[in-house]
Amino acid sequence: MLSGTTLAKNASDEQIAALAKALAHPARLKILALLARTPGCIGGDIVQAVGLAQSTVSEHLRILKAAGVIEGQIDPPRVCYALAPGALAPLAALIGALEVASSDPACCVIPDNT
Repeated sequence: MLSGTTLAKNASDEQIAALAKALAHPARLKILALLARTPGCIGGDIVQAVGLAQSTVSEHLRILKAAGVIEGQIDPPRVCYALAPGALAPLAALIGALEVASSDPACCVIPDNT
């Protein structure tokens, strides 16, 4: 079963919520998929691949970086981005725990009174 102490060991609720919020946009998911396929991607390449304005992509990158999901390494005049190792582990652990908890057939079974 999923317990509060199990989640507390892995990450705080605030950290998991911040990760989920950072992922809650289709363009950010597209950026993450691109970075998973192409580590060390240059900002301009991300703009071209995502198909949004440079300022919009920069804002999405800022949000992902602030949440700790990606890292940016400055190599003047450009910035290379990559996924932050292990950054999504707390969210993955929560999802895994929820899947295990929801597969318990004895949980929340409503008897058929017919």
